[in-house]
Amino acid sequence: MTLRYGLIGSGMMGQEHIRNLNLLDGCDVTAIADPDATMRALSVETADGNATGFDNYKDMLSAGLCDALVVVSPNDTHHAIMMDILDTNLPILCEKPLCTTADGCGDLVAKAQNRAAPVWVAMEYRYMPPVQRLLAEVASGSAGTPHMMSIREHRFPFLDKVGDWNRFNARTGGTLVEKCCHFWDLMRLVLKSDPVRVYASAAADVNHQDERYDGRTPDIIDNAFVTVDFANGARGMLDLCMFAEGSYWQEVISVTGAKARVDAKVPGPARFSVDGKERSSEIEISHRASKEIICEEVEVDETVLAAGDHHGSTFFQHQRFRDLVLSGEGKPEVTLEDGLWSVRVGEAAEESARTGRAVEL
Repeated sequence: MTLRYGLIGSGMMGQEHIRNLNLLDGCDVTAIADPDATMRALSVETADGNATGFDNYKDMLSAGLCDALVVVSPNDTHHAIMMDILDTNLPILCEKPLCTTADGCGDLVAKAQNRAAPVWVAMEYRYMPPVQRLLAEVASGSAGTPHMMSIREHRFPFLDKVGDWNRFNARTGGTLVEKCCHFWDLMRLVLKSDPVRVYASAAADVNHQDERYDGRTPDIIDNAFVTVDFANGARGMLDLCMFAEGSYWQEVISVTGAKARVDAKVPGPARFSVDGKERSSEIEISHRASKEIICEEVEVDETVLAAGDHHGSTFFQHQRFRDLVLSGEGKPEVTLEDGLWSVRVGEAAEESARTGRAVEL
């Protein structure tokens, strides 16, 4: 069976989804809805000309061309679109963040309570091969019970998007929601506990300060330190800098228990590297008792790496989503509740950054 996919939104991330679906057996992008005619035409071309373009998603749904939907529109449109399409019986993959506010996410969780078709929130970072290896090492007990988790992301600034919608908190939910929901999701997944307290120190110091949109200066945060306390006593920390294009590793994700520390080291996209070439990620395990350090490269197929900016994770995520839909059995690996929690933490971090006070969850 071939699954026919309909995309709602076809900007930069939409293009990545199409390229990865093109690589997967049993997947065919047949419909694309986007009000921007240029992006819509480009997406039809990216889908090898096999897709039909629509200027709104309701017309796309009425055409009956889709077996599954992927929501890749700007963050502030997710709530209204999802409230509509949850009324269908189509499987849905919704890009992160689920909504720009926790209240909006709560609406979707409530509406989907009795829905038969799966809804999967696109947390790509779970599916990066080095992160998958880290998850496996932690699950096997290599580190012992995880007590601390740190994530350092030093990367390039927010990219240009259609209509520059990603320059303002009102449309994105804020950097600590828009960008960092991945990280709160990973922390909760690895530490197996819910967050109870969030403290953030953050600012908009470097990026986009010389840009003006209708006389307004972008207000998105470009650097932050955030600590998160969890109900089981574990702690997480994020070190974010979005004006650090020269960093050798874009992400370093570290989990530490009494036995060892496990590090997943992820390079940035090849187009931002000095030589323009893809680099392998690494997994490193530092054993406490023996002082032994094991370091290995994590190989990823070059074709998969070239299909997007997320180190192959979009491909592997779609592979798992496809298998779930085709099997008709099981539950989404990333649920609406997971999407809600990731926004709750990001929203609390944004509030803490503004007020200088810790926020209780």
